[in-house]
Amino acid sequence: MRLKASAIALGIATALVLTGCSSSGGNSDDESTGSGEGAALTIAKPDGAIATESNNPWIGDSSALKLGYVNAIYEPVGIVNVVNPSDEVRPWLASEITWSEDYTSVTLTTREGVKWSDGTDLTADDIAYSYQILVDTPELNTAALDIQDVAVDGDTVTVTFGTPMFAKQDKVLHRFVVPKHVWEGVADPTTETNPEPVGTGPYTLTSFSTESVQLDARDDYWGGELAVPTLYYVSYNDNSALTTALANGDADWAQAFLPNVQSAFVDKDPEHNVYWAPAGLGIDAMFVNTTKKPFDDVAFRQAVNMVIDREQHQQIARESGVPLLTSVTGLPTPAGDPFISDEFAGEEYAVDVDGAKKVLTDAGYTFQGDALVDPDGEPVTFQLSVPQGWNDYVTGISLIAESVKAIGVEATVDTPDSDSWWAAKGTGDFDAILHWTETGATPYDIYSDTMDARWLKPVGEAADYNFGRFDSPEATAALDAYLAATTDEDRATAIADAQKIFVDQVPVMPIGTRPFITEFNTRNYVGWPSDEDPYINADPTQPTAVLILTQLKPAE
Repeated sequence: MRLKASAIALGIATALVLTGCSSSGGNSDDESTGSGEGAALTIAKPDGAIATESNNPWIGDSSALKLGYVNAIYEPVGIVNVVNPSDEVRPWLASEITWSEDYTSVTLTTREGVKWSDGTDLTADDIAYSYQILVDTPELNTAALDIQDVAVDGDTVTVTFGTPMFAKQDKVLHRFVVPKHVWEGVADPTTETNPEPVGTGPYTLTSFSTESVQLDARDDYWGGELAVPTLYYVSYNDNSALTTALANGDADWAQAFLPNVQSAFVDKDPEHNVYWAPAGLGIDAMFVNTTKKPFDDVAFRQAVNMVIDREQHQQIARESGVPLLTSVTGLPTPAGDPFISDEFAGEEYAVDVDGAKKVLTDAGYTFQGDALVDPDGEPVTFQLSVPQGWNDYVTGISLIAESVKAIGVEATVDTPDSDSWWAAKGTGDFDAILHWTETGATPYDIYSDTMDARWLKPVGEAADYNFGRFDSPEATAALDAYLAATTDEDRATAIADAQKIFVDQVPVMPIGTRPFITEFNTRNYVGWPSDEDPYINADPTQPTAVLILTQLKPAE
């Protein structure tokens, strides 16, 4: 039974955050000799204090999902390597994964010998329940899996979909499996805080405080003995504090942008400190509220898109630590090259102030001195918002605010606390924000996350993506056609249609590439993914992090 805000747990958490002492890192004298004897691993984020505990594995603002410790408790049926999509799928809680030829169904064979942390056996009914709950409670089905039927036959589960899941294989297989005997008694899974989580994963929750969460290794984990005996999940106040913690060895693993990452982190211990950022099909974008002025006007969105300086963003906000975003399609290259349509091949972003002014004047805007005035005679202003402490994003919106001055727009910068910003983002209470898209093996996620009606919620209700409420039946139809396509030719046609709407109507403004940025050290543990062995992305907040936790070995 875990400790709930006990004096011991609070003492550990306070020591970790306030004094910078941990049982891991360069200051540790412990030898890593196996489960229960090695150094702890501290996994960190720059989100400030986590005020409320929630171990809900589905709801995006739960502490378990925000900090990422959910990924050590619950596990998926299979693991897809989105860093190298050509890799074969790795079976996990399913020992066999078999797709139908048209990807409208998948059959999962339950792995034998897996026990839940409460001692009961994993069964096919648990896997089936974990998909059926997405049907019974649509709010949990954030990946919009078109599940039509879930059937159990002995130790196998067959999930049938209304449309092909070719583009969503990772979304299907990365769903967490939960224990039916626990969750079937929950009245409302969307509000359940799950205080005593029961999972199949390698670790169990031991203590929670607003500063730190502790998980301890299971001695009965189906995957075998674990090298790391204890995990601490710590939330620092901002990126600067996180950088210091990583450089000092007080934090061991993070997914965060670090200012001056080479000098501030890698060079502090070049033998052990690692910054790894493999490319993928994900971007940072300025999501804009298309339900109100000024971003309800496509001409204004086009004009803003034309004056944003992506090269400046890459060099200053991202400190040249990520590849430059060049294609007007918003797709990172070279990963996105195979998906760029002939219409936009070779077309790249370039700052064009004169062209932007012409777009605006053609649409009825005027200038009073240097100030832009909309067709209703009102000065054009908007507010850009990201959480305080997100240094790269704060710099990013400051650069955008400076860029739009060239077209007579006064943009203000707002940096609220993370919780306030997160709530406003979901409910649409903003003018413009910087946010990321998900990453998959195809461009579907970029385009769906930014303009798909499947995410649409009325302003005031929390949306999981398409925060700007871009409403285009044509875009949704193209994305649906992509999902439904059964040939490469049909998929290419559908993605080209979605791509043209993205370029022409500017539902968001792509700002930069979003590779899988991670920082970790090899002082106590080796076995991390790398350029030489990119077996998975190293983001500790993703469901695939469990693979890394089981691959780590003590450093000699």
